[in-house]
Amino acid sequence: MSDSPRRRVVITGMGVISPLGNSHDQLWDALISGRSGVGPMETMPAHALPVQCAAEAREFTGHIDNFGPLEKSQKKNIRKGLKVMCREIQMGVASAQLALSNAGLNLDTTDCQRTGVVFGSDYMMTRPEEFVEGIRGCLNTEKKFQFGQWAEFGLPKVEPLWLLKYLPNMPASHIAIYNDLRGPSNSITLREASGNLSIAEAFCTIQRDSADVMLAGATGTRVHPMRTVHVAIQEELASEEDDPSKLSRPFDQNRSGLVMGEGAGSVVLEDFNSALKRNAKIYGEIIGYSSSSVIDRNTRARSDKALENVIRGSFNKAGLSPDQVGHVHAHGLSTRQGDRDEARAISQVWGQHNDSVPIVAAKSHMGNLGAGGGIVELVASLLALENGTLFPVLNYETPDPECPIGIVSPGQSSPAGQNVLNINVTPQGQASALLVSQLDS
Repeated sequence: MSDSPRRRVVITGMGVISPLGNSHDQLWDALISGRSGVGPMETMPAHALPVQCAAEAREFTGHIDNFGPLEKSQKKNIRKGLKVMCREIQMGVASAQLALSNAGLNLDTTDCQRTGVVFGSDYMMTRPEEFVEGIRGCLNTEKKFQFGQWAEFGLPKVEPLWLLKYLPNMPASHIAIYNDLRGPSNSITLREASGNLSIAEAFCTIQRDSADVMLAGATGTRVHPMRTVHVAIQEELASEEDDPSKLSRPFDQNRSGLVMGEGAGSVVLEDFNSALKRNAKIYGEIIGYSSSSVIDRNTRARSDKALENVIRGSFNKAGLSPDQVGHVHAHGLSTRQGDRDEARAISQVWGQHNDSVPIVAAKSHMGNLGAGGGIVELVASLLALENGTLFPVLNYETPDPECPIGIVSPGQSSPAGQNVLNINVTPQGQASALLVSQLDS
């Protein structure tokens, strides 16, 4: 067993595609000014869906300009590849390219054999229009679908490469190919927990000396013709209001459910000495992480216990106590039970000091981005650490007695501290957490 010190791993690049914009400045300005990304749906026919409002990444069009500064060959290859990427994959690749650009990495001089990718996602669903022409080819004169005709008359009308547009391992594949990253590659499909766990896996990859640089990211959506129906059936959606910006209200007593969103986030992780050597800007250092999945004997999620486990696990990994945490970026889903479970977990860890740690939740501004939310939320907190102040939880007006935690409310000034605990959880009880600290000056 080696006695050499464990490698330190730092974040040197960040990229986001979000309902609040596709740059650090746009994201931070929206958060600190209390601006919401929730509005009437524009990308889908809302009249046919259970809800009419969502947090869409409206500035992301899929145009090559959304992918940041690119070399000529990269621009050509990505533009060509867009036709085999669904919107989720496009957002993921764009956030990765933005993060690589922000990191200032010279990929021509970076050892491509020791540079890899870990990317997270939701399960990806085909859009109905992929099969429209094929279905039409199998209708009889009475417009009834004939299953026996699908192989001969339907399937040939389906785009031959349609499946590549929806495979959850494709974001990592595209990113590695476009940037010639030949190191470790992995894909994680654990819904909202994916972002933190992608970073944790990339962190471990560098720590065990299997790579020097890793791109970690995640992409997701709840704004989708089929996914939206799934969410409406399985989860609690916010009641419609005259003002869409009021829909998402984590931990507020009058919250009524989650708001659907879409987005992606990526970070560049790098060996600390490597970052120092090239004089890179360092946003933070990974110091702890944890994962836990808890269900009861009736297969019901125990999100409170899973969250408590990952909070304690992250502290143990980092060698910190709860009172040393600068702030917590909560999952903050804005559902009645989900927020109670999360508040219970926080209260279990902090005990009688459960309102002493500042709590923020970017979902109040941009809804649930699915797998993409965790990293966008982490970027938001890293920007808060950089600026020295926290953004408020939008729409937090009436404290909920069942959520007695230290929410940063609108109009409240609160320092960000020196580190952040970022936590996320799925409806199935899979939780993840990440502890990131500023470097000591």
